[in-house]
This record gives sequence, structure tokens and C-alpha cells, in this order.
Amino acid sequence: MHSTGMTYSTHTTPDGRQIAYNCTPGAGPGIVFLGGFKSDMTGTKAMFLQDWAIAQGRAFLRFDYTGHGASSGRFEDGCIGEWARDAIDIITKKTSGPLILVGSSMGGWICLLVARAMPKRLAGLVGIAAAPDFTEDSMWDGFSAEQRETLMAEGQVVLPSEYDDSPYIITKKLIEDGRNQLVLRDKFSLNVPVRLLQGSADVDVPPSVALRLFNHLEGDDIRLTLVKGADHRFSGLAELALLAAAIEGIET
Repeated sequence: MHSTGMTYSTHTTPDGRQIAYNCTPGAGPGIVFLGGFKSDMTGTKAMFLQDWAIAQGRAFLRFDYTGHGASSGRFEDGCIGEWARDAIDIITKKTSGPLILVGSSMGGWICLLVARAMPKRLAGLVGIAAAPDFTEDSMWDGFSAEQRETLMAEGQVVLPSEYDDSPYIITKKLIEDGRNQLVLRDKFSLNVPVRLLQGSADVDVPPSVALRLFNHLEGDDIRLTLVKGADHRFSGLAELALLAAAIEGIET
């Protein structure tokens, strides 16, 4: 059975945000996919995981953060804290029981924020090129003095995108809120299996980020798998098979 990426429902929050999602029923632990920066729930990894979950009889949820995909709002108005709130809201409303969170790139950071907010729901965590604290450690640290001045004076700076024609608009709100969501500065313990998957050829989130996260997390069952030649998309057949195996390997 192959699922269609275009089918989704909408959850309206009490404050009027409309979060697009697709939830398929099944056994637990349920799997939740959290996408990356400016991506949506119809990407290769999200769709692969939904088909895999259906075949396994496992519950699965994918969704779009506000300002992403089919959800309401403008991308430029969002920030890490609000996207984490979207995740917590939809997970709370549309799932039950223990969960395995699967986060790609920015979604790996969001996963950690969800895990910190809902520790009793967590059965495991899988990061794919996880990018915690990237607004500070990659964006802000990488900006020139001129870009920093523009950001602070005008409220935003425009960066080219390698993935599509539309540039990234990086806002002062995104940078400043990111500083309130950092996870690599303080102790972070995870008492569930953690699997970090990383490509050696990833130029957007280099292996050094994965190693830093691996060294920072505290727990009894944390593994990092580095795949030679895999890039940031981590969407080849071999990488997708590795992703499925990582989830299957989490003992519950």
C-alpha cells in the first residue's frame, strides 16, 4: 500500500493556528516524524516512514509546522519555539501512549525540545542530520558583521537557498527566539534509546555537529552512525533502510 502525500487533515488550535497533519492508526510505540527548516510532510523520508509504518502496523504521525507546507501562517513569522509548540500541540491531540520521535535536520532540534517537554511519552529518539542550536551556532556565528548589522537594523537578512529558487529570509525573531531554545549549553539526559544518523558528505549539517550532540547527550543507549558519502538529504535507498532499521532496533 502506497500512501498519498497530498492527503491531510487540519487541527485548529485554541489560538487559531491551523496545523496540517496526516495520522495513520496502528500499534505502539507510535512514530512521529518532525521535518526540517522550510520543508514539509510530503518529503521522501516522511513518506517512506509512513509507508513503512503502515506495513509494520505501527501508528504514525507527520505534520507541517506553521508557515510550512499546508499549515497556516507565513514562514517568515515563525521561530523554533513556536514550531516546537506546534509539535507538542499536535502530538498531544493526535497521539497516545509511548512515542518514537524521528527528527530530520531542524526536526532533530525540535525532537529534543519535545522530549524535554514530554519526557514520559518518549520511547526513543532518532535524529537524521540533527541540527540543534543551528540558529546560533551556524547562522549567527556564520554571519558577517554586515549581515548582523542588517539583521538587527532591518529585522531580517536574506540568504540564498541551495534547494529551491526562493531564498531563506532569516529574521531577528528566529535568531533571538533560538537563544531561548538552545539544548547544547546545559545538561541534557535522555533515558531512552537514541539513534543519530549522519552522512559524511553533509555540507549543511556537518558530521562535527552530530559528534557534538553525541558527546553532549547523557544516557545509557546512545549511538551515532556515520554513513560515508551520504549527504544532507539522507534519502537514498540504503539510507532509508538504515532509518527503518534504527527504529526497529529501539527496544520497547
